Amino acid sequence: MFAYGLAIFWGALLLFLVQPLIARFILPWFGGGPAVWTTCMLFFQVLLLGGYAYAHFSISRLRPKQQVVLHLGLLAFALWMLPITPTEQWKPLDASAPTAHILQLLLVCLGLPYLMLSATGPLLQAWFSRAHPGASPYRLYALSNVGSLLALLGYPFLMEPNLTRHQQASAWSWGLGGFALLAAWCGARVWTAEQPVSTAAHDSAEGIKPGQRWFWFLLPACAVVLLLATTNTLCQDIAVIPFLWILPLSLYLLTFIINFDSPRWYRRRVWLPLLALGLAATAWLLLGHHQSAILGWLKPLPWIIGLADDVTMYQELGIHLFTLFVCCMACHGEVYRLRPAATHLTGYYLSLSAGGACGGLFVAAAAPMIFDNYFEFQTALLLTALLVLGVLAFDEGSALHRGRRPWAWAMLGVGTLLLAVTLWFDVRQTTAGAYTLSRNFYGVLKVTEHHAGEPTEHRLILQHGGTTHGMQYSDPNLRHLPATYYTTTSGVGRLFQADRPNGGRKVAVVGLGTGSLSAWGRAGDTFRFYEINEDIVKLAGGTFTFLRETKAKVELAMGDARLSLEREPDQQFDIIVLDAFSSDAIPVHLLTDEALGTYLRHLAPGGTLAVHISNRSLNLEPVVMLLADRHHLQSAIVHDSEETVLGGELDNLGMYASDWVLLSRDRGVLDRKIIADATTERRPIPAKVKLWTDEQSDLLSILITEPGTFLHWLKNL
Repeated sequence: MFAYGLAIFWGALLLFLVQPLIARFILPWFGGGPAVWTTCMLFFQVLLLGGYAYAHFSISRLRPKQQVVLHLGLLAFALWMLPITPTEQWKPLDASAPTAHILQLLLVCLGLPYLMLSATGPLLQAWFSRAHPGASPYRLYALSNVGSLLALLGYPFLMEPNLTRHQQASAWSWGLGGFALLAAWCGARVWTAEQPVSTAAHDSAEGIKPGQRWFWFLLPACAVVLLLATTNTLCQDIAVIPFLWILPLSLYLLTFIINFDSPRWYRRRVWLPLLALGLAATAWLLLGHHQSAILGWLKPLPWIIGLADDVTMYQELGIHLFTLFVCCMACHGEVYRLRPAATHLTGYYLSLSAGGACGGLFVAAAAPMIFDNYFEFQTALLLTALLVLGVLAFDEGSALHRGRRPWAWAMLGVGTLLLAVTLWFDVRQTTAGAYTLSRNFYGVLKVTEHHAGEPTEHRLILQHGGTTHGMQYSDPNLRHLPATYYTTTSGVGRLFQADRPNGGRKVAVVGLGTGSLSAWGRAGDTFRFYEINEDIVKLAGGTFTFLRETKAKVELAMGDARLSLEREPDQQFDIIVLDAFSSDAIPVHLLTDEALGTYLRHLAPGGTLAVHISNRSLNLEPVVMLLADRHHLQSAIVHDSEETVLGGELDNLGMYASDWVLLSRDRGVLDRKIIADATTERRPIPAKVKLWTDEQSDLLSILITEPGTFLHWLKNL
């Protein structure tokens, strides 16, 4: 058993190490948002299905020696295709069809090695069953998930901080070579087996109940939808960092380990009440997001919503992760209870992987076309409850089989109905009052209307997920004001006032938003905006009027800003504004040593680079300061607060707190009075924060955490 166990463990370790590794290479090319990871997960799920299908075909159609020859031959070809690192030719030329581009890139660079690793679990478990008749192979599946879990946890804490991308890829390639030797060892044991078991009878459906295969498919599909939906939720609320992809995925894998290790771990009397608790806690949390909408008819019990409204980010994180864990425990526990005999092992795993692939396909491809917001989360919660009820009715060992105990069914029915109503209410309130709403690969854009009927306060606000990306008044006397993060007292506002306010400037802006910064444009100025999201462009040019009404000339470059700047000749910009970091989807590649070199190539002598570092989750100041020191740049840090008085009550409306860092080669540029008066002293750089490069960066080290929380402990390991 040792040979099979070691090979399965090592294969799973490599399988899940390569996922964040390859994503690390391609994230900078596609905007750095959570949809890149979702698309990668779709690829991984589909290739996993392909690997399981290959294993099922091999076991059911080929003789043992033929299986060994085929598998080792394909492994040798996979080794010949190394390395897996994508070359520069895969960089996108524009922002069109990112999903198809990512899938094609992954297929060419990683397809065969990943397919072979995906087949390891079911194929080697089937070989083990031949060599050890009567021994359960399912514990080997639990062992494979232990390897997967260790890989996921080891990547952010060991590989990412200590190795460059190419060093990681090289180490993985050597690891694949070692796996090929382990597979050959197992193949030799199969080759020399004296009496291999015939596989002719393995296709029989004997012992499998009608409808059982549907649960093999639907339960894993539901778990994957919930995994990806929860990951999207966390990335919107906290940050798009590998750790917050890995944490939910680790819990997901942990439920496989627990359930497939032994039947004694999943007890319905324990886990189903926990499932009900998790669903109830999440429903309560979602209601708390809409306190103002329902407080009127809950006046007798205002504390119900008040408690949810006071939940911290870390408590919310805990509730989401707890619910994900118990839902996946229920889905995987029930699918394990419905497992077949070992003779149907590969078909069983094929159904599980088909469900997982369809779940990933739903989130990555179908949901953006069906929903105009991230509603797959609510869908997965309700589907989990309905599937568990379906299993309880289907399973003969259930106390509720086929309607037994009507009183219990009545209670479960009422609870499920309450859950459905709560989720429906959350969906409805999320879209209520939206002036416009759109969703694409880069996220959800929502324009909301505020203070309708009040001419001097009526405004439209653009939100990307939970982050404001711009605002405009409707009053003709106010709509030209650069509000939110770009007011006269903000760092960038002071820069525009100090730098040739009468015009003649050439300005680059990374991140369009509503086009608010063009309000600082004067006759003779040229503002060149770099934007990757076509929906943003449509809103800025239609719903909002900044671009149409500015006195400056406006140019637009579509695609990733850094890739565009790398291709362009020197522009000699007087000001370059990096305004792509206020949301939680931090494009790390825009703040690396190499990226800053590109900006400086385009910056005119005496020019200024303005970096918007306002962020509720990440402390970007030390990252920018390290870059400034590396390139011998002068700096000025401007922290602007909402309490600043701008000279009138109307001016103060719509002002947001903001943090800007201004960088220049010339100290005199930053010593101008309007900037110097607001400059604050730079803080010491934490020892754990290192210079970001294209090869190596660490978001976890700058994550803003509360002392005593789990994330704070992990950050300071």
